[in-house]
Amino acid sequence: MEIQRVAVIIEDDADIRDLLYAVLQQSGFEVFTAPNGSEGVEAVRQHNPTVVTLDLGLPDIDGFEVIRQLRQFSDAYIVMLTARAEELDTLMGLEAGADDYVTKPFRPRELRARISAMLRRPRGEAAAAETPEAGTSSSPLDSPGAPVTGQAPARVSAPVSEAIPGTLAHNGLTLNPGTRTTEIEGTNVELTRTEFDLLQALLEGGRLVRTKTDLVRRLRGEEYDTGSFISDADERTVEVHVGNLRRKLGDDSKAPRWLETVRGVGYRLAPQN
Repeated sequence: MEIQRVAVIIEDDADIRDLLYAVLQQSGFEVFTAPNGSEGVEAVRQHNPTVVTLDLGLPDIDGFEVIRQLRQFSDAYIVMLTARAEELDTLMGLEAGADDYVTKPFRPRELRARISAMLRRPRGEAAAAETPEAGTSSSPLDSPGAPVTGQAPARVSAPVSEAIPGTLAHNGLTLNPGTRTTEIEGTNVELTRTEFDLLQALLEGGRLVRTKTDLVRRLRGEEYDTGSFISDADERTVEVHVGNLRRKLGDDSKAPRWLETVRGVGYRLAPQN
């Protein structure tokens, strides 16, 4: 029997809260709501949701602080809902640990599409059950390549640890897609789901460049170039997540050990040490 997914809505506006409840319930979620940040944090702690929608303008705790608190114990996908158009607010939320954002007023179809893209990416135990054998990829998009075209990019082998089948390794960094864990020389590194998925894509790509557009599609779960619109803001979101990755890994962008920027194009792995 399939376990029903859970969502938590943290929103002080009753009308928007009711709309979100209807959208998520129709999408098959069991939904719990909270009118402020403190109750929202407790709701997430109690119900362990897959998805959290979070209003940044809450009456008690600053939305950025809510994200930071949630990231101490939850790996839920966090979608920010904000009426603020300033890019700085969006970037601050992403840097705090959010996965995506939707600007109010939002269209229910857009929210459903973004959440559906997130759910196409594996979570926890589901990822372990779907883990491919060592040296293979779980979908055509998991293969590395340059800008995505109408065909799946060619497969290129990435460094794989012989000790644990399926584990990707590079310069002392290991990533296990099945257990969703990342380590540097045996020390665990806590990543958000989006950070993990980006790092996995780059490890699979090796020294081939993954464009920002390619990485946006990867996060959306699009196996091919579907012609969907990718904005500058979408690519900027990838930049912020990569920046967070570098910070958590302790990587130096000027002398990278793992993530190398290809200016004006995207990212690839640094050379093997």
